[in-house]
Amino acid sequence: MAWPRSPLEIFQIGSDPRHATSGAKARIFRRRDSARLKPCPSTKPVSDRFDLCRDTLERVNVLYGINTVTEALKARGRAFEWVGVAKERNDIRLKRIIDDCRKAGVPVRVLSRVELDRMAVAGAHQGVVAVTSSKQYTDLDDLVAARRGEHSLIVVLDGIEDPHNLGAILRTADAAGADGVMIPERRSVGVTGAVAKASAGASEHLPVAKVTNISRAIEDLKSKDLWIVGLDERAQQSYDAVDYKMHCAIVLGAEGKGLHDLVRKHCDFLVSIPMLGQVPSLNVSVAAGVVLYEIVRQRRLGASKEV
Repeated sequence: MAWPRSPLEIFQIGSDPRHATSGAKARIFRRRDSARLKPCPSTKPVSDRFDLCRDTLERVNVLYGINTVTEALKARGRAFEWVGVAKERNDIRLKRIIDDCRKAGVPVRVLSRVELDRMAVAGAHQGVVAVTSSKQYTDLDDLVAARRGEHSLIVVLDGIEDPHNLGAILRTADAAGADGVMIPERRSVGVTGAVAKASAGASEHLPVAKVTNISRAIEDLKSKDLWIVGLDERAQQSYDAVDYKMHCAIVLGAEGKGLHDLVRKHCDFLVSIPMLGQVPSLNVSVAAGVVLYEIVRQRRLGASKEV
């Protein structure tokens, strides 16, 4: 049986599959043309059919976690198919999400813990999931144009593959006032449900651009008057020795690999974080926080002196 592959295909479930009748079997619908596809094989018990469809669940856009779903509803950057809440929970945080869904016209379904666990694919869903459209990536030109402060600040990620690292960086970048984040199309994790959860919903507010070639995109940023600062543990200059009161982009390398040599050559500055212990480097998301808040410190100090 050929399963749907498009990110626009949504897996819809009804009530608890253990209690489903033949009229309430889980079915797959193609959102693009609403053409009904074949249901999960009916020769198996309903609970087994739910397991057979799990690979389909992994391909659709499922957000999970209270903060993630709440921020996605606020940001209005995705189309919501529906939101599922745990029938075992009846607290104020979940009620707020239900109220937000009603205001936004998003259908709400009451699901069992088993259904939520399977939809979140081992994620900590906190009793809420949402089936949505995919993250809408922005154009690099729009990313540069949407400057949030006096000086541009863009975070460039050279091949981050761990969703938790990407989520943590997105959360910190948003908190530090970055204009957005740039990631490559290949050899990098995208903004998945796990990334959105790790970012505590910051991924829903922060613009993210996907580019084909990081080195070429860096040169494009240079042509727009941004200075490129690469974080490299081999660099002699300390990260806090650079004056960040300028339009700039911070480039961070992949876990365990650092910056690719070609990307490194395109940087205007190469800086490192002094390490006083035995390990040679920090986790990339921690390093991002250190450098980004040095930029915040310098720019706030400069602004206060001007006043």
